[in-house]
Amino acid sequence: MIAIAVGVCDGLNLGTNAKAALITRAVPEVIRIGTHLGGQTETFFGLSGLGDMLATCTSVLSRNYRVGYGLAEGKNLEQILAELGSTAEGVNTANVLIEIANREEIPVPISRQVHRLLNGKITPQEAVEALMERDLKPEVCDLF
Repeated sequence: MIAIAVGVCDGLNLGTNAKAALITRAVPEVIRIGTHLGGQTETFFGLSGLGDMLATCTSVLSRNYRVGYGLAEGKNLEQILAELGSTAEGVNTANVLIEIANREEIPVPISRQVHRLLNGKITPQEAVEALMERDLKPEVCDLF
């Protein structure tokens, strides 16, 4: 789901700093939900965690990234998925993740906006605005 958000960021031409900020803020979000579900914090900083996230979020070959980019270009989800011709896992994951986050009361602001975007509740621009309007918080990871 984070790669979808990054695709939107790039599709809207928000720049490298915005993309870096988004990925940086996504790391604690992913760790929060992953550890709540039993994952080990260290895993999220290794190749299968951070490594996979960076590859998925920064590659134009990433299906999830391409979904976000296409949405930012104004394409509808059905058209994007048809053009992909394969599965973008983040699309189906969105509903499940938000259901879990709601039930377990886990804050997932980036994923929540991606979910709203994928379900046609907001535009890419509104998703970015919703994230930018959030209250400032310390730039520390409270997971250790």
